[in-house]
Order: sequence, then C-alpha cells, then structure tokens
Amino acid sequence: MKIGFLALSGVRVMDAELLKIGVNLPGFVERSKVIASLPSLGLLTLAGLTPANHDISYVEVPDINDPAIIANLPGPFDVVAISSFTAMIKDAYVLADRYRAAGTCVILGGLHVTLCPDEAALHADAIVIGEGEPVWPALLRDLETRTIKPRYQSLQPYDLADAPMPRFDLLDVNRYNRLTIQTSRGCPWNCEPRAPSIRLNPKYRTKPVAKVIAELHRIKEIWPTPFIEFADDNTFADRRHGHTLMDALIAEKVRWFTETDISVAQDEVLLQKMEKAGCAQVLIGLEDPGSATEGIELKGNWKAHQHTHYLESIRRIQDHGITVNGCFVLGLDQHTPESFDRIWDFINTSQLYEVQLTVLTPFPGTPLYTRLAHEGRLIEPTAWEKRTLFDITFQPRSMTAEALRQSMIDLAGKVYSADFTEHRRRQFVRRKIELRNNTHAA
Repeated sequence: MKIGFLALSGVRVMDAELLKIGVNLPGFVERSKVIASLPSLGLLTLAGLTPANHDISYVEVPDINDPAIIANLPGPFDVVAISSFTAMIKDAYVLADRYRAAGTCVILGGLHVTLCPDEAALHADAIVIGEGEPVWPALLRDLETRTIKPRYQSLQPYDLADAPMPRFDLLDVNRYNRLTIQTSRGCPWNCEPRAPSIRLNPKYRTKPVAKVIAELHRIKEIWPTPFIEFADDNTFADRRHGHTLMDALIAEKVRWFTETDISVAQDEVLLQKMEKAGCAQVLIGLEDPGSATEGIELKGNWKAHQHTHYLESIRRIQDHGITVNGCFVLGLDQHTPESFDRIWDFINTSQLYEVQLTVLTPFPGTPLYTRLAHEGRLIEPTAWEKRTLFDITFQPRSMTAEALRQSMIDLAGKVYSADFTEHRRRQFVRRKIELRNNTHAA
C-alpha cells in the first residue's frame, strides 16, 4: 500500500488585533512559530512501525485555504493517516473529507481525536483513540485484509522501551530549525487546563536512555549538528532518569531545549550536568508569580507553593548559562485587571531571558473545559480554531472578556517591545560575564 502520513501544524491567531501585535512584537507568537516548524513526531513514530513492504511518505500540508492544495492533493495514496492540533483540526477534517471523496482511506488520530472521538469519526474511515503505537500493527493488518474497524484503542500504557525508531529519514531537514526526540511521556502534576499526553494515557513513563541516544545518532546521520527539542511535558519529573540522560548527553555535543518545572533549580548537580550536556533553554510554566495558581493542580497544590522561590530559582538556572523561558497564563480565576501590573513587575524584576504570555485556554476533554461548560462560561464552545493559547474563548471570573483581552494586549506591548526584549537579553549576557570574571578572579 501507498501510505501518506500527513501533518497539519501551526497556530493561526484568529483575533485580528492580536495577530497584528504578533507580527510587530518579537516573541509574542515566537513560540507558536517554533511549534509550527516542528515535524509530527507521532506520525514519524508510526512510520517507524510500518513494515518495509509499504510505500510511505511524510507530508506537511501547508495552508489548506489555498485552493491549489484541495485541487491537487498530495499523493496519490491508498491510505492517509492525518494528525493535527485542536486549533487546526477543522482544516484536518476538510482535508480528510476531500481524500475520502477521492476514494482514499482516511485514518485520523492524535490528541484532539482522542478527546472528541465521535466528532472525528464523522470524517474518517477509522480513528485511533489514545496512543497510536499499540494499535498501529493491527490496524495495518486490517487494512491489508480489508477488514478495517471504525475505532482502534489500547487501554494499556505503551512501554517506551518498545518504541520504534522514528523515520527521521523521511524529512527534508533543511526545512527545520530543530528536530524532536521524546524522552518521557505524561506529567505527574495533572494541571486543570493542560491537554498534553496525559490525556492520551495518564501514566508517566520514561524512555530508556539508550533509545534516546540511538535516536539522536539517527538524526545526526542526516543533520550532523542538530538542535534538539525534547518533546516532553516535563523532562525532569523523574530526577534519576534526568541525571542518567544528562550523563549520556554530555558526550554528544548538541544543543537542546526542553520543558520542565521549577524544581530543577534545587538540584545543583543536575544543573551542572545540564550545562555540560548542552542545554540552551528550559521552558517553565510559572503560570502566575503569586497565589493565583491555587487549585490549578488536580493532584495537589505544589506549584502554588513555589512562587516565593521563583526569583532565586530563575537566577540559579540562568547562572549555569541556561536561559529560562518563563510561561505565564493570563485569565486565571483569581486574576483581575490589577493582576497584570503585578505580573509585569515580576517579569521586569526576574531577569528572565524569554517570556511566553498565553491566555487560559479550555481545550476539549480537559477538566477546565468541563468546569467552565458547567459554569456557563465558555464562549463558542466548539470554536476549536480559536484554541490557539492567544484567543479568548471563555468568560473570566473577575473581569470581562474584553478587559482580559485589552490587559493582555497592554502587557504584551511592554513585555515584547524591542527595547525590553533587548534589555532582558543584555541582562543575561552581563550576568554571564560577571560570573566568568568572578571565577577567574577566584
């Protein structure tokens, strides 16, 4: 069979004024652009599970609003497997419907499909609910015997020790500024707004370090000096695994980025290893520098107790030459219009190298979506295209939606101004020079 693995990625901010700001202010949608430039690791992994007797291709579909895309579909394929983010899922449905009309078998999977299976099933011959690796071999066999089922789902957590080698060789690496490797799956904190892989399967798991290094070596075969993004929700949630991974990465001489939590600042040995292993930046969900994160975690309240240490923790991490991208969520239930001055004061004081401002986003299937729906606070409940992390899709508790929007615009104007962006980065460089001079003097 000729199988096409089709990825639709990227984020299009729907609010015209916010989009305009994103064009003019460096960083406002910078992280979204990075995400848009990443290949679909999930599809590449399924490609790695596909036997060699199948003819496979990996295709990143550009804007399907371009009539040429619909008129000249990539292919021809016997089967297409399509995956996308929630914000792009309606485009994925349009693409799927067009392929089905042309007689191509369509398989849909990914996070949104898992969260909204009945909706997705209307646009596919088969859907994959949850993790794809456990069911993909059986699905392929059913395709070969023309006995494909409408739904495939594994209820057991996938053992990452069995993870196949992703088909990085299918990529044109010249299109990317970084490639992804997954070292773990899930996150133990289970925050109310989050819709990461814990919705695919809640169990936190790590991939054997030898497999991680093998994937890195495969990438180096096509890109000798790659920049790597670890596609994890929290790389260092399992601290022992994190230490072992760093020990192995030190010899690889690569630069990399990942997401983790603020607790890494408390492990000086780990920070030293991260520095030696080439860590360029960590994205840390600070959410709010005060007490507004109270209740955001469903299994505890750990994050709400960390904000008193934020400034010191940021300094510790960045003193190891690792920049911190501090992520703030605007529109939490405790936020009022006055909260934004407090957030600005913290950002201005923190010396964060990078700042990511997002708005609270109720993704389908999350506890946040369920709660806001129950409270009657959702705006356009199925406007999936607005789940961009920037567009406002709910009624805040302590202000109007327009007040939240305007406060976000005002804060972004200060945080992402060219002068303040340059100031943040110069602070980091000056601190590095100061530490180097102190070391030499000692």
